[in-house]
Amino acid sequence: MTQPATPPDTGATSADLLRLRASIDNIDAALIHLLAERFKCTQQVGELKAREGLPPADPAREESQIGRLRDLADTAGLDPTFAEKFLNFVIAEVIHHHERIAKS
Repeated sequence: MTQPATPPDTGATSADLLRLRASIDNIDAALIHLLAERFKCTQQVGELKAREGLPPADPAREESQIGRLRDLADTAGLDPTFAEKFLNFVIAEVIHHHERIAKS
């Protein structure tokens, strides 16, 4: 006859889970603050492009950034395809902002 499985130590698991979730919450907050700083910079880029009559999108720059960030992701142990998707989302939002700035 087999013995019933021993239940996990919920006290230690809960403490570990809470610690990990607190770390995740801190990282999420840092990501939001970093994205806000990034968009402050891209806002200034959009204003500069509008003043100088440059197009909102810069496909060569975008391609270069995607390649650079895919390499960084790979080095950091992050899926480069995920990193590219994330960056493409951010770039699309930046271009949208630049288009709005150019129209105003």
